[in-house]
Amino acid sequence: MAVAVQIREAKEADCGEIMKMIRELAEFEKLSDQVKISEEVLKTDGFGENPFYHCLVAEIPPEHRDPLGQGIGSKIIKKVAEAALERGCSQLRLAVLDNNRSAIEFYKARGAKDLTVAEGWHFFHFDNEAVREMVRK
Repeated sequence: MAVAVQIREAKEADCGEIMKMIRELAEFEKLSDQVKISEEVLKTDGFGENPFYHCLVAEIPPEHRDPLGQGIGSKIIKKVAEAALERGCSQLRLAVLDNNRSAIEFYKARGAKDLTVAEGWHFFHFDNEAVREMVRK
């Protein structure tokens, strides 16, 4: 049975629910201490005059929230790819924790290259304090 999943452009009114999902994912990944964004920053960066990022929302009926094997991930990644192409993006980059084997295999099965292996790329992140310290030196 096909699951009725609606994927749409996020609206500023979705920011509270988006923040909830960010926190839930961080908790699941045992990374809650790394959530630094606030709902206000999310609104400004995502819905201000020059949005820094683009956000889609997948509306999934509650009885189908455990998406394994239902094709929901495939629908979401297809919509993300369509949005990227519509905006003239030449590539799509995703960050996946090394212990999330199912996500890694999911992306590889759709043609993604693991740049850690293929090209030796390592992704780095400077938090706000590190950026400020760099400026002070």
